[in-house]
Amino acid sequence: MSMGLPLAGLVVVAIEQAVAAPFCTSRLADAGATVIKVERPEGDFARGYDDVAKGGSSYFVWLNRGKQSRVIDMATAAGKVELAGLIEGADVLVQNLKPGALARLGFDPAELCRANPRLIACSISGYGETGPMAGRKAYDLLVQAESGLASITGGPDEPARVGISVVDIATGATAHAAILEALIGRGIDGRGADIRIAMFDVMADWLTVPLLHHEGGRPPRRLGLAHPSIAPYGVFATREGTPLLVSIQSDREWTKFAAEFLGDAALAADPRFATNLARVANRAETDALVAAAFAALDEAEARVRLERADAAFAGVSDMAALSAHPLLRRIEVATPAGPVSYPAPAPVLMGGERHYGAVPALGEVPA
Repeated sequence: MSMGLPLAGLVVVAIEQAVAAPFCTSRLADAGATVIKVERPEGDFARGYDDVAKGGSSYFVWLNRGKQSRVIDMATAAGKVELAGLIEGADVLVQNLKPGALARLGFDPAELCRANPRLIACSISGYGETGPMAGRKAYDLLVQAESGLASITGGPDEPARVGISVVDIATGATAHAAILEALIGRGIDGRGADIRIAMFDVMADWLTVPLLHHEGGRPPRRLGLAHPSIAPYGVFATREGTPLLVSIQSDREWTKFAAEFLGDAALAADPRFATNLARVANRAETDALVAAAFAALDEAEARVRLERADAAFAGVSDMAALSAHPLLRRIEVATPAGPVSYPAPAPVLMGGERHYGAVPALGEVPA
């Protein structure tokens, strides 16, 4: 059974580079939109981030499937005429140039939206378009640091970078959702939207829980692979040293865990451990009990007991383990150097298999 794509017929002009905007527009392309990626003559600089995907950049191969590549020198009169023609025929404009740069070229998003009330424009910046930091360059790790995310990431000794470009990805996902909302709204009242998204705002939103902990007098601490407000929730080693991460989310789960895994049902009523607040307050004692139980079991025995206790747990994998993981779903995407296999987008649409377009060479319009 074939399945029509929901955004077929939609035209998206993407004046984009790096990760955040391309993440957003790649999802629009997956859903059938015609995405015209506008690149400088030297190309999106993400093309040169690395060469691990058959000589191509892992970032670019991941985030630019199914797009057209149009090389336009926007500083020239001819380039401006070409870009104006593309925007005139667009339903959606996505751009992540430095704040004000597109307006200085003669394409102010606000003016474009006034001239075409059906246009949906989405502008992505680092720190917003006004204020003392509007003109500052903003890359993923910089915003991880500026927002405070790095302060709650890592172990007790020092802050750390989240191991993926989480700010960029979160911003791209936020832009994608906002554009889809605007498309729904346009379908109702015929009006487009002028959307502004700052990477800093996205991360501040995601940091609401640790911020409220700080403002409530309980500033979060870095705990590595442990949870600051739930216990036991962390990594414990089996007899042969295999790490397993266990998570007890409720007092009801603790009662069963104490009886089935720890072998001491009385711990469920012990005032030091009976509630999550008590277990967090007595984290060292709680973790010592759990660690001793794990150390007495080999991995297979520990997994059987955890299953019997209906406890949430996970192995502590690395990229080699992910590459061979039985749950990993993959897609294969054509690139200029040959097909590349990588993880499939998460949504599974029942009733049909989605096709994913090729990654374009610079200036290429894939068939």
